Amino acid sequence: MLNFLIKIFIKDHENVEDSKVREAYGILTGSYGIFLNILLFIIKYIAGFLSGSISVMADAFNNFSDAGSSLISVIGFRLGGKKADEKHPYGHGRMEYIAGFIVSIIIILMGYELLRDSFSKILHPEEVTFSYLTLIILIVSILIKFYMAFYSRRVGKKINSETLKATSVDALSDTLSTFLVLGGLLLNHFFDLNIDGYLGVLVGLLIIFAGVKASMDTINPLLGEPPQKEFVDEVERIVLSFDKIIGVHDLLVHDYGPGRRMISLHAEVPDDENINELHDIIDNAEKALKDNLNCHAVIHMDPIAVGDEIVTELKTFTKGIVKEVNPELSIHDFRVVKGPTHTNLVFDVLVPYKVKESDDEIVERIRKRVHDIHKNYYCVIEVDRDYVGR
Repeated sequence: MLNFLIKIFIKDHENVEDSKVREAYGILTGSYGIFLNILLFIIKYIAGFLSGSISVMADAFNNFSDAGSSLISVIGFRLGGKKADEKHPYGHGRMEYIAGFIVSIIIILMGYELLRDSFSKILHPEEVTFSYLTLIILIVSILIKFYMAFYSRRVGKKINSETLKATSVDALSDTLSTFLVLGGLLLNHFFDLNIDGYLGVLVGLLIIFAGVKASMDTINPLLGEPPQKEFVDEVERIVLSFDKIIGVHDLLVHDYGPGRRMISLHAEVPDDENINELHDIIDNAEKALKDNLNCHAVIHMDPIAVGDEIVTELKTFTKGIVKEVNPELSIHDFRVVKGPTHTNLVFDVLVPYKVKESDDEIVERIRKRVHDIHKNYYCVIEVDRDYVGR
């Protein structure tokens, strides 16, 4: 059904990199979710009223909150699609993350409300009335929520939306909670075992857990998280495909919302080539990144010696020392400065965040190891951190 609506209402629906297409996907998917959740609220409310079950009634209001969450998602996509202005030159894409965070808070609050009501039901149990109408309503509700989880996850992955992925997680938790409510209803009917309140507590905890997980999925992009490995690999593949670019390092990715990424990196080029030709190559690489990955790119050109056998030999030697100190480390921007009494090995060391040693400890160990082998070699080291999470 949703695929049919997408083909009707979203022009150029395959071009998901376009911000307007993403916005249309988000608004359509959110609106579809509002309709289904209100439908589920109505039929579950009827079932809860007829059966007198607190867990069924709470599950109904959980769907009502989901309708509100879908409305917030629609608003988030709409605001996130606004064009850049002088107050927000990088656009409004992060509004989508904020909307996703609000959705997760609503999920947590609904879990808390259900938890509270369920404890009350444990302390003051009430008779639950079984009916086949209630049974059918709950089964249909489970199937609809499975469908909602499936399409939200699929569209979320297609347009890379954390808001829709959070909605998918919420739908799956709803499926599980409704399944537990259904199981409790059957146990009460066939075995006279009233666990309605206890099931409500379990469902509430599951909903809270889903809300916390969804909140982390939206907070992390706001705080700044490393880009996906596939994106980093594609950036390097595109840049290295240009003749005379022989290395890439110091890649930074700034995410201002889906489709609004800005990147900077250093590209190593031979130091004996024509500077104007190299500049033209760098310009073309920046344009290729923009055309292929829909991101604004700035490339810093790093000239390095490629034909000097002594420099090559010393670089290989230094790489080996650095790997002895810690296999997680790597070097770049290697230069050799020779003097009458000693030689300086000038380079940057890339240190991943998982390395627990301090920068000073790492630098001192490398310097000592090099100096122990060659008394006339001194290291001038700059420490870099890995911002792409490799």
